[in-house]
Amino acid sequence: MAAKNRLSAGFIKTAAVGKHCDGAGLWLIKRKDGGAQWMQRVTVHGRRREMGLGGFPTLGLADARKLSERWRNIAASGRDPIKEREAEERAARREDISLSIITQDAFEARKAELKDDGKAGRWLTPLTLHVLPKLGKVPVTDLDQRDIRDTLAPIWHTKADTARKAMNRLAIVLRHAAALGLDVDLQATEKAKALLGSTRHVPKNVPAMNWTDVPEFYASLEEPTLTHLALRLLILNPGVRSKPLRHLRLEQIEGDVWTVPEGVMKGRKGKSPAYRVPLCQEAKRIIDLARPHSRNGYLFPNTRSGVISDATMSRHMERRGIEARPHGFRTSLRTWLAETTDAPHEVAEAMLSHSADSGVVRAYRRTDFLEQRMALTERWADYVTGGAGQVVKLVGSMK
Repeated sequence: MAAKNRLSAGFIKTAAVGKHCDGAGLWLIKRKDGGAQWMQRVTVHGRRREMGLGGFPTLGLADARKLSERWRNIAASGRDPIKEREAEERAARREDISLSIITQDAFEARKAELKDDGKAGRWLTPLTLHVLPKLGKVPVTDLDQRDIRDTLAPIWHTKADTARKAMNRLAIVLRHAAALGLDVDLQATEKAKALLGSTRHVPKNVPAMNWTDVPEFYASLEEPTLTHLALRLLILNPGVRSKPLRHLRLEQIEGDVWTVPEGVMKGRKGKSPAYRVPLCQEAKRIIDLARPHSRNGYLFPNTRSGVISDATMSRHMERRGIEARPHGFRTSLRTWLAETTDAPHEVAEAMLSHSADSGVVRAYRRTDFLEQRMALTERWADYVTGGAGQVVKLVGSMK
C-alpha cells in the first residue's frame, strides 16, 4: 500500500505553491494567492476521479484524512464518491422544499437548454418578480391552484404575456418537484388558469413599415451618421436583429459574407450556431461609410466604450413621427418576398434566420441557402434604393 500521512501540520503552513501528496490519493494544492485546497483522487471502475474536499485551513489535516478515508472506502465498494456526495446534497436540499428552493433547482437543471446558460435571467424573471415574493417560502407540496390564482390575478389581464410565462415556468417547476419524488399537484397551474379565465389582453405586434414605403424612408437616411448608417444596414439585412448589427465587428466580415458569431442570434434554444449574412453591394458600401466611425473593433460604437443602444434607431423613427419600428423591417422584407418573389418558403424563412422545419429535417438539410439569399438580398437592395427589381425568380438557382 502506498505510504500515507506524509505531510505534517508545520509543512502545510509553509508549503510552496504546487501539489503536495499526503498519500492514499490525498493531495494538498497550494495556490499562488496563498490559499490551499484539499483534493482526493480515487479510481472507480478503472476510471480516475478527482474531487475537492475543502479549503485549508477551514478543513484541517486530520479532518481531511478522515474525509479521504471515507471516500476511498466508498470507491473501494464500487460506488462513485462524487455521485454519492451529490446525492447527499440533493437529499439535504430536499429538507427545504420551499417553492423558492425548488425553482432554483429546476433552473439549474435547465441551464443547458437556455441561451448563454440562462445568464440573462429571463427564464427566472417572471417568477422572481411576480411569484416568489408571495409564494417563495411556501412548501411546494402545499401549493394549490388558489395560491397561484391569487398571485397572478393582478397581472393576468394587464401583463398577460408575463403572466403566461410565469404560469408556464411554474408548471415546469412542479414537474421538477414531482421528479424529485415530492407529492405535488401537477394540475395546479391548469386549474389556476380555469379560475383566472381567458385573458382579455390582445398582443400587439411590432409596428412595421409597408414594404412599398421602404424606398422613400431609405432615401431619407442620407446623412453619414451612425444612426442613419445603422438603419440603412438593418433595412438591407433585416434578417439580422438589432443586437448582432449593433455589435458588428470588422473581423466578422470577409468578402461578401458577414458571419454573426455562435450564440448571438435569437430564436434558437440553447447555443445558436453562427449565422452567415450575405452582403450585397449596397451593404458593403454602407459598411465602408461606417468604417471611419469604428472604435475598438466595433463598427457602430457609442461615445463611451460600448456600442450604440437598442433605442437609438427606434428614437430616430419616433422623432420623425413614424409609427413603425426597426424590428418591423423584418415584416417588410417577408411581405415583399411573399408578394413579389417566388422564393421557396424555406429560403424566405432563412432570409429572416428562422428555422422553418423540424430538427430532424434540419439535421439532414445542411444548407443555409447562402447563394439564393445573396440573390434575393441584391434584388431587395435594388428595390429599396430605387431600382425596379420587384420580381425575383429563383427557379434556376434552386436547381
